[in-house]
Amino acid sequence: MSFFDDLPGPAERPRQPQQLRPGWSGPPTDELPGVVPLGAFLYSSPRMVVALKLVEVYTTGCLLDLVWSIRRGNESGQEWREILEVSFNHPRSSLDTRTGLQLGVALSDGTKAAAAIHGPSSFENSNDVTGPVLTTLGGGGGSNNDEHTQFTGRYWLWPLPVEGDTQLVVRWDALGIPESSLVLYGEQLAEALGRVRNYWSE
Repeated sequence: MSFFDDLPGPAERPRQPQQLRPGWSGPPTDELPGVVPLGAFLYSSPRMVVALKLVEVYTTGCLLDLVWSIRRGNESGQEWREILEVSFNHPRSSLDTRTGLQLGVALSDGTKAAAAIHGPSSFENSNDVTGPVLTTLGGGGGSNNDEHTQFTGRYWLWPLPVEGDTQLVVRWDALGIPESSLVLYGEQLAEALGRVRNYWSE
């Protein structure tokens, strides 16, 4: 008999019930989204672009997949390093817009929301949130070299705005990107909503 054979095993841990996540906190974990492959520019110039690659639609909201890219001009090495540092700077919060990308939405009913790295859970009475909420979910990676830089970011919009069209607005003061926008059509989002599939439905 081995020394380890008669040692007691680990204690059985009681199964913990999982709390329901509020819709504003992020995409459902049990859904395959419907996709709107927009491929549209929020801002475009000879050297800089901010683009919406696609929108993943869920029953509770939608995930916006953004990319920003910059080509080097006649900047010195130091100037280019400063641009690289700024371009990597994701938004800190809706109140700190000095260097980061600003992203916001305007719904057809006149309500607005600006992207924040902290969702409603950071504040009191977060259970009474009515929306809209636009939350930063983090970046999807990036790359840079002596001639080019590119980064991506993901944003969660709740609730899903299928009634009317939604204006998506961007501005990035530190990079000289003026306020620019594009339209998310409620009709397209509603069509994608019809393609959402639940993992466990029969």
